[in-house]
Amino acid sequence: MSEAPNNNSSKRSRALVILTLCFILIGLGYGVYWWIHGRHHETTDDAYVAGNLIRVTPRIAGTVVAVYADDTDLVQRGQLLARLDDADARVALAAADARLAGTVRQVKQMFSAVDQGRANVAIKEESLRQAEADAARRGGAAAADDAVSREELEHTVSALKRAQSELRLANSQLEGALAQVANTDVERHPAVKQAEAQVREAFLNLRRCEVRAADSGYVAKRTAQVGQQAAPGITMMVVVPLRQVWVEANFKEDQLQRMRIGQAVALKSDLYGSGVTLHGKVAGLAAGTGSVFSLLPPQNASGNWIKIVQRLPVRIALDPAELAKYPLRLGLSMKAVVETADAAGESLAKVSPSGPRYETAVYGDDEKEAGQRMREIIAANLGRVKQAP
Repeated sequence: MSEAPNNNSSKRSRALVILTLCFILIGLGYGVYWWIHGRHHETTDDAYVAGNLIRVTPRIAGTVVAVYADDTDLVQRGQLLARLDDADARVALAAADARLAGTVRQVKQMFSAVDQGRANVAIKEESLRQAEADAARRGGAAAADDAVSREELEHTVSALKRAQSELRLANSQLEGALAQVANTDVERHPAVKQAEAQVREAFLNLRRCEVRAADSGYVAKRTAQVGQQAAPGITMMVVVPLRQVWVEANFKEDQLQRMRIGQAVALKSDLYGSGVTLHGKVAGLAAGTGSVFSLLPPQNASGNWIKIVQRLPVRIALDPAELAKYPLRLGLSMKAVVETADAAGESLAKVSPSGPRYETAVYGDDEKEAGQRMREIIAANLGRVKQAP
């Protein structure tokens, strides 16, 4: 009768030993995993896809007469997205063209006035030399010998004075004409430059009636409607260039000790499941925590303070080839694992960017076409090209 309790006791002892060994093995396994892998990796699931949001806004006021893109549409850089009524802009451009043409002709007359002034000065100088010669002949021995009358001598002196005054007047007129064109030519004259600026402004305003995409991407949040009165700064739609996305992973303070720029990152998204791993690199660590840049930052010096572990945004650059194969959308959640074994890098960038991170050349063509238009107007009104009948 006493053997049964002993058997049960021995079975419980063996079960406890086995359970204890299992816990020890699990602990050893976790310790080995942490020593080999875990201590060199920092993980967070507080990570999201971020990117640029190009807000499409008109640069002039006008009435929307056409909309060429809608939500989810793919648009290319420079593609027409919306068009404003351009009747007033075309009238303004025609008036500016006419002003430039008239100004060129007026300035050309100014240069002609200089040539006329020089010719007039030459004529007056010759008249003065003739008057001086007459005065010398009639005012010398001839006057002493009474060869000329007193009245004729007075006329000669009067003619000399008049010739001197006319020469001074001609020189003054020449100086005035030269002052209007000094150190310049027709193309560089201030009046022509001012008229050119008016043409450029009118031409750009006409082109700005066409609202174009600054970069390639997908349209979202379209609010533009036909007949709507558009105004500068009011968003008509948003273009999202999905090839320019990155991940913002928010790590706790105690996870940042060995985190450095350039460290490899493995990322997973629920969009593609656990079978797809995206790869990236740490591009930089933010200059402050999220709470610092919030609308109402915490006032820790107020005395009513509770310590809360903060998170710091870490920017992760993605592999472009993988991003093209597995496109992401803004706002998607990600799981990020940073490999921190190599902590020899920098936690803060030491070199400033050498050029623009993002740029567009969409609006540069408008300036070139405006310049070409002005050159053609100037050349036509200077008589350098044959004007159309």
